[in-house]
Amino acid sequence: MPREYQYDFELRHLVYFREVAQMLHFRRAAESLGVAQPALSRQIAHLENALGTPLFTRSRRRVELTPAGKHLADHIDPLLYQLQRLPSDLQAIAEGETGTLRVGFTGLAMATVLPGILRQFQKAHPKIRVELNESPTSAQVEALRAGKIACGFLHPHMLPPGFKTRQLLCERNGVVLPADHPAAKRKTLRLQDLVDVPFVLFPRHLNSSFYDRTLAAFTAAGVTPRIAEEVWPRANAIGLVRAGIGITFMCSSEARILPPDVVFRRLTGPTPESHLTLAWRDTADNPPALTAFLEAVRNA
Repeated sequence: MPREYQYDFELRHLVYFREVAQMLHFRRAAESLGVAQPALSRQIAHLENALGTPLFTRSRRRVELTPAGKHLADHIDPLLYQLQRLPSDLQAIAEGETGTLRVGFTGLAMATVLPGILRQFQKAHPKIRVELNESPTSAQVEALRAGKIACGFLHPHMLPPGFKTRQLLCERNGVVLPADHPAAKRKTLRLQDLVDVPFVLFPRHLNSSFYDRTLAAFTAAGVTPRIAEEVWPRANAIGLVRAGIGITFMCSSEARILPPDVVFRRLTGPTPESHLTLAWRDTADNPPALTAFLEAVRNA
């Protein structure tokens, strides 16, 4: 056993000390514990020798705590309580009723399915803490590989081996443009209508599949895109649209809440699709908290 975990006393010595400290009477404490008074006195003396300091002052009339004894008495209940709770806490973790679950997500997930899933999951498992981390698809894939997150809401065309997935959403994109843009007067648009308009996209390495689908849509429409900026996250792209730098793609699900100086318009004809997928590592046994979360996803 490592030296720092070698003690000259046992848990029962702390239990005996607590009883004497509460009653300040060795005979009554011995009766409460169901041990003989001489045996209790020996155990307390053993604890004092192990700690290297007296815990009680004794006289014929009274028993009092020393300053060291009072300090130990102030800290003994939380310590014993945590030890008492340990079996039930471990069982709850094993059954997926408590613990921490780390989840990655993108803006599309938060704008669509994720709030409902979280609401249902937290209602069924209130003691499991969900840590949310907004990150692009490429970062989530690496975090899943490294075990930094248990699952991720992302947008892959395909994932490397070693993952399980569940597709949650497939939605066509429209465009967000300044409210005073001439094209904003129309209810629907085509990419051909935007041939001279600069676009704000995102770096390809963050989600290569959607980036490639975007370029494929331009090709299918016979349009060569003018890319003004590539930024992430989505809020930055909206900011650049508001600044008049260009326009950007967005699903209608994400566009329900937008600043008043920009508008969303649907696209007819070729347009990229956003695929929202839940991904997690393909292992023999999922952590109980993840199993519970996957069940909430299925129910939602």
